[in-house]
Amino acid sequence: MNKIILLVIFIGIRISLFSQIEVIPTEDTIKNYLLPEFIVTAKIDPEYEKKYQRLIYNVKKVLPYAKLAAFRYQMLEQNMQLLPSDKARKEYLKRSENTIKDQFMDDLTNLTVSQGRILIRLIYRETGRSTYDLLKSYRGDLTAIYWQALAKVVGGNLKDEYDPVEDWQIEQIIKQMGFD
Repeated sequence: MNKIILLVIFIGIRISLFSQIEVIPTEDTIKNYLLPEFIVTAKIDPEYEKKYQRLIYNVKKVLPYAKLAAFRYQMLEQNMQLLPSDKARKEYLKRSENTIKDQFMDDLTNLTVSQGRILIRLIYRETGRSTYDLLKSYRGDLTAIYWQALAKVVGGNLKDEYDPVEDWQIEQIIKQMGFD
């Protein structure tokens, strides 16, 4: 009984909508319809706008580090393949690590937790590997587990992956900045 009533109401609404449509005669084979004018108004949510502006700020702050990390990772991979022995590779890794620490440690320690989370995702976006996997392959299992545990304490996760669907706002910000 309820389905019949809903069907009658639906048909009535459809008929009333079609009666408001004005058909414009043209010489085309395609029919043109003039629909009633409507205005869409949206309320601006100040809380959402504040969070979005903060996200823009955070992405702008950490994206250069993620790009640089991807570049360094690529260079490191290429140079590691050229080195003849494991000893030379370990020595090269140690020198590279010290150089990176000297150059960026002060900047990276001043990042907020939310900026760190975004950086982890952006590093995955740029390299195709999670930060945990990078640590594990270059520094070993124990170091990776230690940093993962430390990240968990502050609410982060080094195994986070970048998903363009889930992180659509970050993707949109990156495209607006021109870093496609």
